Amino acid sequence: MKRSTTRSYTLTFGCVLAGLIALLALVSLVWAPYAADDTSGGRLTGPGAGHLLGTDKLGRDLFTQLMTGSRVAFEAGLGSVLIAAAVGVTLGVLAAFAQGWLDDTLSAFLDILIAFPTLLLAMLIVAAHSATLGSAVLAIGLAQSAVVGRLVRVLVKRVLAQDYITAARTSGTSWPRIVTGHVLPNIWPTLVVNLALQFGLAVLAEAGLSYLGLGAPPPNASWGRMLQEAQATFTTAPAGALAPGILLVLLVIGVNLIADGLRDTLDPAARRRSA
Repeated sequence: MKRSTTRSYTLTFGCVLAGLIALLALVSLVWAPYAADDTSGGRLTGPGAGHLLGTDKLGRDLFTQLMTGSRVAFEAGLGSVLIAAAVGVTLGVLAAFAQGWLDDTLSAFLDILIAFPTLLLAMLIVAAHSATLGSAVLAIGLAQSAVVGRLVRVLVKRVLAQDYITAARTSGTSWPRIVTGHVLPNIWPTLVVNLALQFGLAVLAEAGLSYLGLGAPPPNASWGRMLQEAQATFTTAPAGALAPGILLVLLVIGVNLIADGLRDTLDPAARRRSA
């Protein structure tokens, strides 16, 4: 019972952290205190009634920048995860069903992609195109698809070795029906947990690209670019760096807690141990 209570608290606390930032992102779609490119606030003014967190070195409202940055973070995280899931699951299933040299080739391809750090591979892809949020999302998603594909390959091979798969094939069930009816339902709990972790990594990767000037261009605010712009004025206006840094950490922690909670909740062995 204690294990079950801890699991519940972990998932709940993670949902609260990520949910509050998600709410901030949703509100930014319909309302913000100021326009993203409004520089009328005065340079580096402190927190006050007109500007809750003050302004940056260009006179833009920091709270507005944080709201826009939260939306960019979720767009980057969700978009990258969708791309990673679509490409990774496809490659992983193909590699699991492949035999001989094709299996070796696909496995080697995934291993080569995994060997490259996600941020480095994303930088190479973005550098070859224009620096936009779409390019960053595509780059991060493709980089993460190798990790997802490798995991899916292992999980699918494990499922294909089970007796009920042999029985299904003996009864004449086609491979597409086996994949949709037996394979995917048995791998989705582990896959969902991994994708939740990939979401947090994608948010960090986007912030890193934006910090280097390869993420969402102005006037779209990104927490990474806010950190880069605020580093020169940290001693005089620390809120410009602390606020996006804190939100970035809280979002990643929240998503990781959700992943931990989902892992324990969706793991049958964990449920039996806590019973």
